[in-house]
Amino acid sequence: MSDASFNPRAGTEDVTIDESGNSSVLLVARCLVAGLFLWSGIGQVQGYDETAAFMIHSGVMSNLLPIAVFIEMAGGILLIVGYRMRLTALVLASFSVLTALLFHANFFDHQQMFHFLKNCAIAGGLLSLYVAGPGKLSFDGLSVGEEP
Repeated sequence: MSDASFNPRAGTEDVTIDESGNSSVLLVARCLVAGLFLWSGIGQVQGYDETAAFMIHSGVMSNLLPIAVFIEMAGGILLIVGYRMRLTALVLASFSVLTALLFHANFFDHQQMFHFLKNCAIAGGLLSLYVAGPGKLSFDGLSVGEEP
């Protein structure tokens, strides 16, 4: 195989070549991650009493539940529209790690370990969105030309 046939950096020299494609992928990524937070927030509202009892059982004050629901719902919406996306991604990444530590830190339980790692993976995806930026298909991208 010659050097000319395999170039892992091919097409990465100028990221503006496929800007609309990159922005479309970032929009899909934002929507996929946001869907998780919206679904969770809706589930917590629908099962409010059960969620509050779970929080108390985990040693967390249940009066923090409205704040958690707000963070998930508002964060999901802000991710989808791409408004203040980098700040939103950092807040949701921190929220994901915090909830992993508070509710899923029993590493001897396979289910809890899975949820802990899932929350950490979500935080990693959100940090990737923070680095990549919102893309042009967002309020942030439209208003400042995708600059932070």
